[in-house]
Amino acid sequence: MKKILYSNFEGIDNILASMLDDTSKSKKNNDDEFSNNTKNLIKKAINRNTLYKFWKKAVGEKFGELSYPYGMAPQYTMIIACKNAIVAQELLLRKHEIIEKLAPYTKSLKITVRDLKFDPKKWDEEYISV
Repeated sequence: MKKILYSNFEGIDNILASMLDDTSKSKKNNDDEFSNNTKNLIKKAINRNTLYKFWKKAVGEKFGELSYPYGMAPQYTMIIACKNAIVAQELLLRKHEIIEKLAPYTKSLKITVRDLKFDPKKWDEEYISV
């Protein structure tokens, strides 16, 4: 059985855009720029959140339990929260491999990730319950 590494996630954006179009039709032309910016921010957030869900597939189950994507920083850097410095160091050694494994997902979501920053200070036990 083949593994599927690439999917087209356009459906989420299209559904959300149509929902936002319905609400923005009632607004005046002055609000169109604000509405478009809001739509773009929401699309960006959904795409990033979708990418974050593939983290465990990129790093494996073991490191997936000990780390999670925290957010994005300038220069296309994804910040990863790690349980401790040892996990951060181990993931740092595998950084290029992880970026390669994330590539099919980043391509389909139209997100650029050029670097990973591993930060044990961002770790939050409550977040892991997801």
